[in-house]
Amino acid sequence: MKIIIDAMGGDNAPGEIVKGSLDAMRDLGVEITLVGREEETRDAVEQAGFNELPQGVEIVNATEVIEFEDDPANIVRVKKDSSLTVGLNLLRDGHGDALVSAGSTGAILSGATLIVKRIKGVRRAAMAPLVPNSGRGFLLIDCGANVDCTPEYLLQFALMGAFYAEDVLKMTKPRVALLNNGTERTKGTGLQLETYELLEKAWHSGHIEFIGNIESKEAMKGGCDVLVCDGFTGNVLLKGIEGTASLLMSELKSIYGANLLTKLSAALVKKRIYGLKEKLNPDAVGGTMMLGISKPVLKAHGSSNAYAIFSAINQAIKAATANSEERLQQVLASVKSEDV
Repeated sequence: MKIIIDAMGGDNAPGEIVKGSLDAMRDLGVEITLVGREEETRDAVEQAGFNELPQGVEIVNATEVIEFEDDPANIVRVKKDSSLTVGLNLLRDGHGDALVSAGSTGAILSGATLIVKRIKGVRRAAMAPLVPNSGRGFLLIDCGANVDCTPEYLLQFALMGAFYAEDVLKMTKPRVALLNNGTERTKGTGLQLETYELLEKAWHSGHIEFIGNIESKEAMKGGCDVLVCDGFTGNVLLKGIEGTASLLMSELKSIYGANLLTKLSAALVKKRIYGLKEKLNPDAVGGTMMLGISKPVLKAHGSSNAYAIFSAINQAIKAATANSEERLQQVLASVKSEDV
């Protein structure tokens, strides 16, 4: 198994990116291809404690770096020798099993679509992070890749999300729900109303386990396994969840650190608090899969540290091992025209 890493992508590149990659090489038994400016990447390897390049790690030189202000639509044409573009070409040509980048979301999505290509039959690739809740977590699809969506897009998101949840995340019969402002089937805009009908047809055809509309609060309580929505709504929801989690942990720290008595009480529940912190820590997941791309591409957080990159590589390994792209294509093809 070989994972291609965009060594120059993200706020903490290349240092934290390289360190997390080397940790994954050591602990996960995976080969790593670091793509980036060779001298800077080698310096980062040395700073991580290696006098020379470890066995199982290679560096592919790429002289350009994609900045967050660059136009994502033009990266393939304008920055042909960027670390992301070179990495995606390596993935397309079979020189790796998956790619991880903490760079610009738009650039990764655009580059993956243009270079690696979408799975046959997929209208739009979508971003699908695993969001923690009171249950086993839910896959949120889409969380920002597609702001304007059609009912057909949302149907495909549901199919891709359900397949990924079952095939890669090992969820048995994942429950698919449509995010809405109420549970009644008459709720929502025209997009939700039309999508509901398509998802209901797909359920009757046996393609997904559709459970109807759901409110975001019920999703957080464990009410579904795959939550379907357009990218604008999903991104707003995700950022709200991240902000609430950060506020919660900050308030707990303030409460338990108030005085000696509260500090002693904190010691009694220390293990549970750390468990909650880890559950809400986005670095533990590592990143977001780009579902619908013909080979696994994973977007890590822009501010990823070494632990987040390690987690992202671990997730990429699972996706590459599942080798689910061909089977997903078959699932999409099996949905009859009358279902869309």
